[in-house]
This record gives sequence, C-alpha cells and structure tokens, in this order.
Amino acid sequence: MRHWLMTVLLAFLAYGASPASAAETDSATACAQLSGTVLDLPPEMPAHILSSDMIAASGSTPALCRVRGYVSPNTNFQITLPASGWNGKFFYAGCTGSCGMAGESLWARECDYPVARGYACILSDMGHRSGPGDGLWAWRDIEAKIDFAYRATHRTALVGKAIVSAFYAQPAKRSYFMGCSTGGRQGLVSAQRFPEDFDGIIAGAPVVSEAGTSMSFVWTLNSLARADGSPIFDDRSLAILHRGAVAALDAADGRKDGVIGNPLAPFDPATLGCTGKAGDCLTPEQIAAARKVYAGPVDAKGEPVYQGGGFLPGSEMGWRAFLSIGGPASATRSGTDTTRYIQSDFGPGWEAKAFDFDRDPDRLREYEVLYSASNPDLRAYKDRGGKLLIYHGWADARVAPLNSVDYYGAVTRAMGGPAGTESFARLVMVPGMEHCWGGDGRFAIDYIAAMEDWVERDVPPATLRAAHRSPATSSD
Repeated sequence: MRHWLMTVLLAFLAYGASPASAAETDSATACAQLSGTVLDLPPEMPAHILSSDMIAASGSTPALCRVRGYVSPNTNFQITLPASGWNGKFFYAGCTGSCGMAGESLWARECDYPVARGYACILSDMGHRSGPGDGLWAWRDIEAKIDFAYRATHRTALVGKAIVSAFYAQPAKRSYFMGCSTGGRQGLVSAQRFPEDFDGIIAGAPVVSEAGTSMSFVWTLNSLARADGSPIFDDRSLAILHRGAVAALDAADGRKDGVIGNPLAPFDPATLGCTGKAGDCLTPEQIAAARKVYAGPVDAKGEPVYQGGGFLPGSEMGWRAFLSIGGPASATRSGTDTTRYIQSDFGPGWEAKAFDFDRDPDRLREYEVLYSASNPDLRAYKDRGGKLLIYHGWADARVAPLNSVDYYGAVTRAMGGPAGTESFARLVMVPGMEHCWGGDGRFAIDYIAAMEDWVERDVPPATLRAAHRSPATSSD
C-alpha cells in the first residue's frame, strides 16, 4: 500500500494521543518480555528476537510494540503490534523490487495504514540488507535465491503469527497479505505453495515470471536506446507518443475521459509520424522503437519468447525510467541486476545489450523453478477458504499487464471456469494506472477493506471505488 493512499484514508481514522492506559502498561510489560520468549516454531526455522521496544503514540499512529529479529537462515523482519485497539488480525506487507532494507521508511510506507486499522503488521528484507535496486547479494548464492523466491515470505509469516500469539496471549483470528510487484509475486507464491499462511491475499502487478520480467526489462532497455546507449526518445517525444495513444484510444470505451479503457485496441504510432517537417510528431526511429516496446520480446523469427507481451498504449510516460534522460536510467540498475544476479549468474561483467533473444531465454529459465508464480492450480487455497484479489494497472511499464491477464485465464481454466474461480479469486485491471499506483486513471483503491468484506462478511468485490490523487486535488 502506497503512502499517498495511507495519507488519504488515515484522515477517516481517529487515534488520539492520550495518557498510557492500563492496557498499554500491560502491553509494555508484554513487549519487554518478548526478547526472551521462545517462539513456537518448527525446529528447522529458528528465529531470534533482537529487540522489542515500545513506541509512543504519534498523531494517527497508536502506541506500538516494535519487534526486530531474524529467522533462519538470513531473513530480518520487523513487526509492530498495537498496544491497544488490536483488531485481532495479522497483516504481512510485501516488498518491491529486489526487496532488502526492512527499516523504518519501508515500514511507514507499507504498514502505517494496516496498523491504523488495528492490525499487527510485519515485513521482511527477504533475506538480504541491500536496496530494492541491487542484486549482487544473489550472485552465486543459492540460499539467498531460495529466500527471495519463497522461503523468506513463508517463514516470516510463521514467525509473525508466533509473535502475535506470544504478545497478545492468543492467536490472530485472521491473516492477510498485501504486496505489489515483487510483493504481488510473494502473494501468488503463498497461495500456490503455502495455502495455510493467509486467509486473504492481495497481489498487485505480480511478477508471475521472473524470467519473463527480466526479458521484458532487457528488451525495453535495448529497444529505447541506440547502439551507443543514447536515448531514442526525450521527454517531449514521449509526451507526443502518449498524447497520441490516448487521443486514438480514449473514446473506445464509450466515454472520453483522458484514460484508455481498452489498451488492446489497435494503435499504430506511425499515425504520429513526421511528414516533411519537424513538429509534434515522431521520427521513423521513434516509431520503430515504440512498436518494439508494444510488441514485447521476440526472437529473430518474430516469435514471442514469453507470454507476457509488451507494455501497452497508455504506458509511455513510464518508459522514461528506461531512458538516460538527464542521467542514468532508473530501470537500468534494477532490471539489469535482476537479470545478471537474481535470475541468472551472468555476473558483474554482463550488460543488457549482450542478451541474445534466440539463445539466452533458456539460460534465464534455469532458476525459474524457484521464482515462478505461474501455477494455476489453487485448489488447496480455495478449499481452505482463502480469497485472492489480483490487481494490475493497464498502463504499467514495469510488469507487462498481460502477465496478470494470462495467469488469471489459466487459473479460470484450471479451476473449472468463471463461476468456480470468481468464488475465491478475482482480477481487477485498473485503467490508466501505472506500476502499482499513479497514472492518468483513478488508482487509489482501498483493497484491504474490500478483502475484509470478502473474507469476513462473504461480500465479494463486485466493484471497487477508486480515487485519483494529485498534489493539489483529488476526486472520486
């Protein structure tokens, strides 16, 4: 959950700072005692609590017991437990990129809204301490890769539940997960491999295939750069392409609102080509580059190398991250490090321009068995009553939206059709939303409230109310 959404929604919640209550005093004692607690965990996953501290109430945030520790072999976690007003539930906040840094800034971004709703909220670094754009930690380290793939999420969930039980002297009555991007993959992997971990899972823009997403990054980096590395587009030409795509496809859904409702409708960037003089138009080089990005990775025969496709019309402003406009491309480090270290062991000397789309896709698939979140057989999760909500922005320029469409289609087929699938799993495609949040469309959605209604009151998310936030205005 992004901080802007938390800020909007916290305005409707009241947590006043007040003198410590008897419950908070008891919580302080329970918090201090956690440091010496032996947690009820399987012997193969010992956990060690490094610290347990009381944090005073501040503004809309209640008094909290903050617990830091690690679980074998190398996953650090932080969990915060409301000293009063606990709703009886457990929340796991997923990470983004290559994760890492389980610290205060990440907690504030991902946990402050769940905590404001009364949840005990945990997050982890997924087995390493570096930042979300760095992948060196995974190079030739199979233990680190396994943690990042699935083990850290599962073990952190069990540790969090054990700490909740120890602190409140009772287990959580419900458990939820929410994450986007890598966090979305964490959610799908949990439903597929560890169906007992969560009652409700919210998986945003999930990386269904790490290999496919790596190929998408490499393809886009190469498609938008010349042989010398210089960018084919600048800010002005990207805006021309984006405005042209919106103008061409905006009205296809029956209303002209500045948002592309159906980005799968035909759009040819050649309609924006220059004819004899420069102006608000695209060069042949830019038209060819845009077509490549829309198409997605293909081999020399023009055959797709994975099923996720390319980035769709409406996503163009997000392409800036792949371009060295005014400095290094922000996507270069993250996408290249993921490919060279996490998804492979290509190593520090490898660069994206070296990728061969005829030969190298198979090299990336060697580790796919670890990371894959593509198993459509969710019978175990459905049978134990779990609910799964997948969301993805149509204007995403980090994880191609058709990854989620294809995966949900596979789930629908595996689970016996739409009726059997919609009873426990649903997909929401958000028009105009970029990666996880932002964009031309209305993207601020309270997924947690929707999931609570579904799990606890058996009210499925038939519709979701969204808002569009900007620095100055907002609208429903």
